[in-house]
Amino acid sequence: MLRLPSIPFTHVRNDIPAGIVVFLVALPLCLGIALASGAPLFAGIIAGIVGGIVISLFGGSELSVSGPAAGLTSIVLGSIATLGDYRIFLVAVVLAGLMQVVIGLIRAGTLGNYIPNSVIKGMLAAIGIIIILKQLPHAVGYDAMSFMDEESAFAGWEWTHIFTDPITALTFISPGAIIIVVVSLAILLSWEIKAFKKQRWTTLVPAALVAVVVSIGLNELFASVAPTLYLSAERNHLVELPVPESFSAFLSQFMFPDFSAIGIGAVWMAALTIAAVASVESVLSVEAVDKMDPEKRISNLNRELVAQGIGNTASGLLGGIPVTSVIVRSSANAYAGGRTRLSSIVHGVLLLLSVLLIPTLLNKLPYACLAAVLLVVGYKLSSMKLIRKTYKEGITQFLPFIVTTVVVVATDILTGVGVGILVSIYFVMKSNKRDAVTLVNEGNAWLLRFNKDCSFVNKATLKDNLRSIPEGANLIVDGKKALYVDHDIYETLYEFEQSAISKNITIEYHNLHGKDRVRN
Repeated sequence: MLRLPSIPFTHVRNDIPAGIVVFLVALPLCLGIALASGAPLFAGIIAGIVGGIVISLFGGSELSVSGPAAGLTSIVLGSIATLGDYRIFLVAVVLAGLMQVVIGLIRAGTLGNYIPNSVIKGMLAAIGIIIILKQLPHAVGYDAMSFMDEESAFAGWEWTHIFTDPITALTFISPGAIIIVVVSLAILLSWEIKAFKKQRWTTLVPAALVAVVVSIGLNELFASVAPTLYLSAERNHLVELPVPESFSAFLSQFMFPDFSAIGIGAVWMAALTIAAVASVESVLSVEAVDKMDPEKRISNLNRELVAQGIGNTASGLLGGIPVTSVIVRSSANAYAGGRTRLSSIVHGVLLLLSVLLIPTLLNKLPYACLAAVLLVVGYKLSSMKLIRKTYKEGITQFLPFIVTTVVVVATDILTGVGVGILVSIYFVMKSNKRDAVTLVNEGNAWLLRFNKDCSFVNKATLKDNLRSIPEGANLIVDGKKALYVDHDIYETLYEFEQSAISKNITIEYHNLHGKDRVRN
């Protein structure tokens, strides 16, 4: 039985401000991802609330924050189009959640432990670069694009319209946005100064909250004294939250699955796709967040997958789009000072309260301010300090890191991580091939030693060493240092033993107890 973990309140002073920061980052992303997915806007809010509250209550990570993810956008969009009815699509979301619960219960989440640290660092750096690139247009008021895909690949390079079509772009670029970004960045960066950190009030008041309040006030001031600088909703400069006219109108925004479609094959195919991709992205995100945890806690990946499944089931039942653990929100949580799952719960509660109580006030928030918050997060994820540190660790760490970074930026997270893992495997195989087997001799006496576990990867090296043994030699094969020797290695030794008879080579085996299985 899955028990709710205890929620410590020892870090309330850190978690509540961090939860506010994550809420401010998550709000526009929930709306934008829903819009890009072809789902109702409110479906994104539902997913954000479920991700913040439900998954955090059951999850295996203290700092991970879940919600609608850009990585699932194309899958959701295509599934809704294929199934033809959003209520039928919700059935697929519910089924995907149940599949994830099973994935977690069979402990498949432990596969995430086999992802190299250099690849995870490269993924984080890539996310930071993508965040920065995606926010540059919003930083100058070029809000003609969607705000949603802060964690997807920078495909299309739509922001380059600023340079390729400068005349049109100038109609979107706003001096008011630039002013707000500069002021917001000044506030955010001032909280990083040691002199400020020592002040008690800076630990109680999050920099992002101050930036938001100042930005809203500054923009309202523009409306009164400098209308040309004012950022308006008509030009997509402000957050756009649905504003229900009454509580009944609020409730009417919820949609429920049409379970009469549960027997449709396309529904199960969509569910399987969502479950697979959401599970992989969640594992990758949680592994990455553990690297940012100041307390260096190790998350329970299987428990996290079960929680993700519960969250997706709940989201689908209430009309929400699929959720995963999301790096952008999670990294914002870590860098805002979050210490426990309470910060994620706070962000979920604030999402709920915001759509109930203050949607009109939140709709005054400029995207430029949120861009400033994310620019700081992006820089921390991809700083030159991290790149230099990884470079000093050697080529075996740096090459998978930089390859992962480049491929994620150019394509997507799953492709980049896959390529990075392949590069890491190459170095592992190269190391095993070089170091696993050594051959030395003194006169006519030869010693072939296995220095560590040997598998088919080492077969080519073993054959090269055996071919170099001359006729009439006395060979000792010692496997004392190898806890495991693959069947392929024993078979290679047996084949050499057959050919050694004609060469008058004598062979003596030490500590290789499995060789007789091949002979028989």
